[in-house]
Amino acid sequence: MLEEAESWLCRRSWSADDRPLPRLLAAKRRAGAAGTVSVVLPALNEEATVGTIAEAIRTELVERVPLVDELLVMDSGSTDRTAAVAAAAGAKVVHRDEVLPRLPALPGKGEVLWRSLFAATGEIVCFVDADLREFDTRFVSGIIGPLLTDPGVQLVKAMYDRPLGGGPEGAGQGGRVTELVARPLLNLHWPRLAGVVQPLGGEYAARRSLLEQLPFPVGYGVELGTLVDTLHLAGLDAIAQVDVGVRRHRHQDGQALGRMAAAIYRTAQARLPGGGAPLRAGLTQFDRAPQGGFTPVHHRVDTTERPPAVEIAEYMATRRAA
Repeated sequence: MLEEAESWLCRRSWSADDRPLPRLLAAKRRAGAAGTVSVVLPALNEEATVGTIAEAIRTELVERVPLVDELLVMDSGSTDRTAAVAAAAGAKVVHRDEVLPRLPALPGKGEVLWRSLFAATGEIVCFVDADLREFDTRFVSGIIGPLLTDPGVQLVKAMYDRPLGGGPEGAGQGGRVTELVARPLLNLHWPRLAGVVQPLGGEYAARRSLLEQLPFPVGYGVELGTLVDTLHLAGLDAIAQVDVGVRRHRHQDGQALGRMAAAIYRTAQARLPGGGAPLRAGLTQFDRAPQGGFTPVHHRVDTTERPPAVEIAEYMATRRAA
């Protein structure tokens, strides 16, 4: 590990316990408008978990300790009861297509996160995946803590253990795309980021003033893109990470992970010197054919990136009005 990365790991890594809730609340009050917090849950067919997460945040961090000013579920075209369950739990629900309607929405997680900047009002924006199980509100309070207490921090990633399955043999085996794709890419091409424990984790918080300057890959490359672009724009010390414990969620099958990996690799490629658009952005996988042999299945790898929000007239009009 680079000496700079190792030093960063010591200086910019904390535990959620390092900043108790009373300290965070006092810091938030001192910050005034700059300390307003929006929690955003991007959700696609997550009726089984989104309500529990939203209710915990509302109860513990809106009502009991008023750290969170806005709880927003961004519905990415769910066909189940995600929106109804989230609303019943006390979240404000916004459908992806309601935001910036002149621009047709694209499928993908990054698209929803980008559009959430237009819908959310807080100066600190905290993203939390909506498929988490056994949710702990430290996932929110832990990662907004450095932003409330340290003006030099602009982006905070959650770090955690990530078990694969419920048995002891799965301990620490989650995050397969992180270990097989993202971590090698960062160590090889952006070694200053080698100390980031969960570079692809969906739980992170950032200042709006940073996020609005970043492009957003529309798909699964958004977390890697945000991390690398923050390094280039704001420097390594603008990034921090906080240990929030254990993350349990629904795991995807190998082929889905392969498609995710392709999107992440493409996002990294676009940020390397000479990393222009490939001649063909696609991934071929194989299914066993009923009659024997294998059938190729072709998937498009979306290379689209949304521009920084500050380049969108509607966003700037909203910010001026605020």
